[in-house]
Amino acid sequence: MSHFWQAWLRVWCWSVGLFGVGLAGAGLPATGEPSRLLLDLMNGAEPFVLSQSIRFCLSVLGSVTLGWSITLWAAIKAANLLGAPGRPIWNLVIMSAIGWFVVDSALSIATGFGLNAVANTLFIVTLLVPIWRSGVLKP
Repeated sequence: MSHFWQAWLRVWCWSVGLFGVGLAGAGLPATGEPSRLLLDLMNGAEPFVLSQSIRFCLSVLGSVTLGWSITLWAAIKAANLLGAPGRPIWNLVIMSAIGWFVVDSALSIATGFGLNAVANTLFIVTLLVPIWRSGVLKP
């Protein structure tokens, strides 16, 4: 994989991690406003209220998202170090991203937060296109 695509994926993982930190920040009233504003935009006509239950869920979601970004970066680095034998790792990275995308987007739409599916599409495209374009999936 070229340095360009490696840098792209590094920035992508950092972006995912920072997004996770932002979500986790919703756990505290002092740091929850950015998450509340984002969710309010996707919520539609009714104002979005950050209840204690929602704060807890966003804190956990943010922490998992941060951990996912670090795990993905570890997998990407390992696959790059292995070269051609790293192809199964790339396939697992793709499967994890598609699994997340399908479940998250379907439930976002089903629960009335369809705009999240739009963001998810941008998110997954900016992961999958570099993997495909880099040539790491070639036999």
